[in-house]
Amino acid sequence: MTEQPTIDASRPGLLRWQLSLTWSLAEHHLAGCTQEFLLWEPVPGCASVRLDGTGRWWPDWNDEDPDALPGVSAGWISWHLGWWWSETLDHVAGREPVPRAEVSWPGSAEAAAEWLRALHGRWSDHLASLADDDLDRPFAYPWPQPRPFAIAAAWVNSELMKNVSEIGQLRHTWLALGRPGPEVETARSVGGAGALRPDRVRGEHP
Repeated sequence: MTEQPTIDASRPGLLRWQLSLTWSLAEHHLAGCTQEFLLWEPVPGCASVRLDGTGRWWPDWNDEDPDALPGVSAGWISWHLGWWWSETLDHVAGREPVPRAEVSWPGSAEAAAEWLRALHGRWSDHLASLADDDLDRPFAYPWPQPRPFAIAAAWVNSELMKNVSEIGQLRHTWLALGRPGPEVETARSVGGAGALRPDRVRGEHP
């Protein structure tokens, strides 16, 4: 009889297992991400990342209503994931996070994947260092009122799964449409005059 592997069902063990499961899906999709796919805009006026005159890439952002965007590109999602994960890890380390408006996108599919893999490594190492008691200490991110760190850690893993799934769904759609470029004629009819344009939602950057 084949011996079954030992499964760590402690609270830290479950968080590490959850991260491992989610990251295996992330690697599956990151391996298939190309620059063309990440910059593809599935609907007119959706949020994406834009190259400025200095060679840096910045995300579209609506300070008044971030949820008002009609859609997002996979490149924007990869930036968003890198931003909030970096901010979380800064809070974990007791550092002042870089302001959102100063967090640029790395600029290529390869660099974005390296950025996310580095963040995964840092988060994985932190979870590996936790004892059960560490999960009970107060932690005031992403909520203003402190909650047990276990809640924040579960949120990180869940938010990661959400963002990875969003990238995966967009990638499946992109492949089904025949790998269209950034401008898609069939997508132009989606939305209308009220759709937010990138020049209306792009924030100011240094």
